[in-house]
Amino acid sequence: MAAASTPSPVASLLKRADLLFTGGLFAIVLLLIMPIPAFMLDTFLALNLGLSLLVLLAIIYVKDPPEFSGFPTLLLALTLFRLALNISSTRQVLINGYAGHVIDAFGHFVIQGNYIVGAVVFLILVIINFVVITKGAGRIAEVSARFTLDALPGKQMAIDAELNAGIIDEVTATARRVKVQKEADFYGAMDGASKFVRGDAIAGIIITLINVVGGFAIGVFQMGLSLGESLQKFTLLSIGDGLVSQIPALILSVGAGILVTRASENTNLGTQLASQLFRYPRAMRIASVMLASFGLMPGMPMVPFFSLAAIAASLGKILQEQEARTGHAHGTEAAVAAAKANGTSKNAAPAAGDKGAAPTTTTAPAAEDVRKLIEVDIFAIEIGYGLLSIADAKSGGELLARVTGVRKSLAREKGIVVPPISVRDNLELEPNDYRFLLRGKCVARGALMPGRWLAMNVAGSKIRLKGAPTREPVFNLEATWIDEAEKKNAELNGFTVVDQASVLITHLSETLKANAHHLLGRQEVQSLVDHIKLTQPALVAELLPDLVTLGIIQRVFQNLLRENVAITNQPLILEGIADFASLSKNPDDLSELVRRRLGLYFVPEYECRPRVIRAITLDPRLEQWLASKVHRSPTEVGLALDPGTTRHLLEEINRRTGELTTQGHPAVMIVSTEIRLPLKRFFESSFPRLAVLAFQELPAATDIENAGIVSAPPHLARTDVPLKAAA
Repeated sequence: MAAASTPSPVASLLKRADLLFTGGLFAIVLLLIMPIPAFMLDTFLALNLGLSLLVLLAIIYVKDPPEFSGFPTLLLALTLFRLALNISSTRQVLINGYAGHVIDAFGHFVIQGNYIVGAVVFLILVIINFVVITKGAGRIAEVSARFTLDALPGKQMAIDAELNAGIIDEVTATARRVKVQKEADFYGAMDGASKFVRGDAIAGIIITLINVVGGFAIGVFQMGLSLGESLQKFTLLSIGDGLVSQIPALILSVGAGILVTRASENTNLGTQLASQLFRYPRAMRIASVMLASFGLMPGMPMVPFFSLAAIAASLGKILQEQEARTGHAHGTEAAVAAAKANGTSKNAAPAAGDKGAAPTTTTAPAAEDVRKLIEVDIFAIEIGYGLLSIADAKSGGELLARVTGVRKSLAREKGIVVPPISVRDNLELEPNDYRFLLRGKCVARGALMPGRWLAMNVAGSKIRLKGAPTREPVFNLEATWIDEAEKKNAELNGFTVVDQASVLITHLSETLKANAHHLLGRQEVQSLVDHIKLTQPALVAELLPDLVTLGIIQRVFQNLLRENVAITNQPLILEGIADFASLSKNPDDLSELVRRRLGLYFVPEYECRPRVIRAITLDPRLEQWLASKVHRSPTEVGLALDPGTTRHLLEEINRRTGELTTQGHPAVMIVSTEIRLPLKRFFESSFPRLAVLAFQELPAATDIENAGIVSAPPHLARTDVPLKAAA
């Protein structure tokens, strides 16, 4: 039996990182009050410099700024460590006139023993740190924190909208909410952390001045040194101490500035800058010409400028050749993909009638190939060539993965397994257009703008965004295609901002929901029944084939889906069909009876408050008259209304439903069960989002809050006209 592997000492140490951090903070507190020997001070100063460099390198390799969420806390700890070292070094300088080799080296070697030069260098470093880097990084952190916090509600609304549309699942939504909250916390903390660096720079100046004045006084009055000797000795030590502190502070300030100015691109800083700086070969060639021009100016040294010009020209040539090779490779891949999409290949025979076509011997296609030609996808997405990037996973496109997410979401919400969806390009479409095909028939279409974001005015903002005005394809909302620079402005003003792939996916989700009953064929119903048979064989054995056929079950399922009623409770639906099959074999009648059992599950979706539905109703006289106009056949049920009555009802229903939607409530009408289905079918094309419920479908505890009554037309409103005569 193999012995268990022993963890390395480093791994064991990292497991106790909490104890290390706590011990480090306690050691910093001890440095503030306890004197330490010079060799320990050298060690801590070297550690301070090393930790600053490590933080800077970690920031360079961070892919997303909020990943380094511990940086503000780490910055505070390192600032406190540096101040504690300042106090310890000050104690050594003033008591012993010596503070170790590190400070001595900075005082004599770095500034060559000249305290005036040292003072100038120290002041320059402080100005760079305090005025340039710290001030700029602090301002960026402040603005980023404000924008991030202001945009937080809009981002959360966008996540909720995608979740409700089925674009993402609950796990993904939770992860994105956590990411958004972490981003807000990070930039808020960075705003405060920038004040630490600013205060540290001020403290460095004050401490250095105190060291110079105090050391000069001690050297003259206590050590008996002359004025010149005292000034030379203690000024050099104080400046060296200040430089040792300011260089790590400058490194941390640069790190903080890099962190808050970075944009998230899922790559490290070096790769990001290289991919952007050397993206354009023409820029490199122009830079080489400019450098050579500087070298030709009178008095300018030619060697450095001409050398740099030659390097820039060489880089430009190499990048241009690489770009040409990459473009050729992409062109070849696109040609092969297009050939496959059109059913051709390099060896395909030329079409009949082509001029200059060489005679080619061809063979008849196999029977399997012919059958493939007549097959039609149940549902397909066609996109223009300008949208290929969102479907190409290698280029970061998420379309295919998100289409799979929509299928899973519909399975959970509606109980229907959507067949695989084909995604293909179509050169006949406009570059940025897309369309959805249901068994070869276009059922919806739209257009996107690559590289832009769709800002939807869901809050009724009066702000006009810079971009291309449009309408959101699903709910016909006022919207604008905006660029990245306008995105934060849109979020701050209450606009819901989504990327182009989310627009297409939302449109796809709503289109699939609206056409769910068309996607449910005999074979899909058989698969659902077979799945139920595994757990409830007695139910399926009673139902099929003695009571009903598979076609009747299919029609019942389709009727429910057609009115946005989920069929997730399939055993309950089949039990209802089995109970009522002895009364009627008509799928419409069975659907209405089954809806009464399902009311407990789908009616709450239309509640304005718990157990309260705000809905419109019909005038009783009108409802009675409509019942007399219902016409039934073995396969269909409908209403027979004259044009005048139809026009009156359309106007009344449109007005009442408009009032409901304006108040933020779903459009719901409640009528008697006798006219529910005929009324829904009659007005379905005019009011596709109007939910028509029957009183008998409502759960017992549900109350109705009347939002308005659809009045009867004038010829029914006259009380002196008998109902039968009016009919």
